[in-house]
Amino acid sequence: AQVVESGGGLVQPGGSLTLSCASSGFTFSMYAASWYRQAPGKERELVARINRSGDTTNYADSVKGRFTISRDNVKNTVYLQINSLKPEDTAVYICAAALSTYYTIWGQGTQVTVSS
Repeated sequence: AQVVESGGGLVQPGGSLTLSCASSGFTFSMYAASWYRQAPGKERELVARINRSGDTTNYADSVKGRFTISRDNVKNTVYLQINSLKPEDTAVYICAAALSTYYTIWGQGTQVTVSS
């Protein structure tokens, strides 16, 4: 069972990115999915979460209105659309699929760098 992130890169302030997290080896539709981020020297931060069916989402206050999480249970993929990027959004973005509090599958992360 694994999740693999993609779509990171270097973006100018104000730009946009779409991150993808492809899952394999497990029944993705049974798992809630989340995106976290970790900047150098900082703790891992939960930025967005989506429930199994995709009809409920939650966001950190710091990203509300700019980030959109979505999922496709046919493609077994969760996405994070990031708009109006700021330098403080620079971080490794990590995908997680959670069956329960006690079982979570973590990805390796994809780097997002916001700089002019």
